Amino acid sequence: MAKNDLSHIVKGCLSGKREAQQALYNLFSEQMFGVCQYYSKDYTEAEDTLHEGFMKVFQNIGQFGNKGSLAGWIRRIMINTALEKYRKQSKLYALNDDIDFIDDIDFSQVIDDISAQDLIKLIRELSPKYRVVFNLYAIEGYSHKEIGEMLGISEGTSKSNLSRARYILQDKVKKYFYTSPLLKTNEQR
Repeated sequence: MAKNDLSHIVKGCLSGKREAQQALYNLFSEQMFGVCQYYSKDYTEAEDTLHEGFMKVFQNIGQFGNKGSLAGWIRRIMINTALEKYRKQSKLYALNDDIDFIDDIDFSQVIDDISAQDLIKLIRELSPKYRVVFNLYAIEGYSHKEIGEMLGISEGTSKSNLSRARYILQDKVKKYFYTSPLLKTNEQR
């Protein structure tokens, strides 16, 4: 899309024009839904976050001011919306950190065998506190200090949660490999 078209859409949103809001939503909703999925426990929660996030985008579009990337600005709003939901709900989730150890596996085979969609599913299975820190660090690229400030936790807690998330995720990937149809096919030969 040409920069002039995007500027026209933003101006329309500033004026509260529904067709401009719809155009902005149509341009960015698919990409932002992917962001919301990283921070949500399921599809429905991701949809809710997306819709809440776009409401904030429309309410605060005047703060954008064409400084930087519009997509980046919208992405930040989606992440903040997801983090607000996390902070409200984090006390409601029960944590299950029981891990079975599986150590005799070649990880190069696992990486070749697992799809991106399956990996996202495994990340979603992490407890909320681990999933949020993992996503902010590994996907968004925030430092532990920044994560601590965003979530109201210490830098050390952020590091600890990331380490635990990685460990749990590795274990889940190992278990995935052991239940993979490809492995069963290879064992039958």
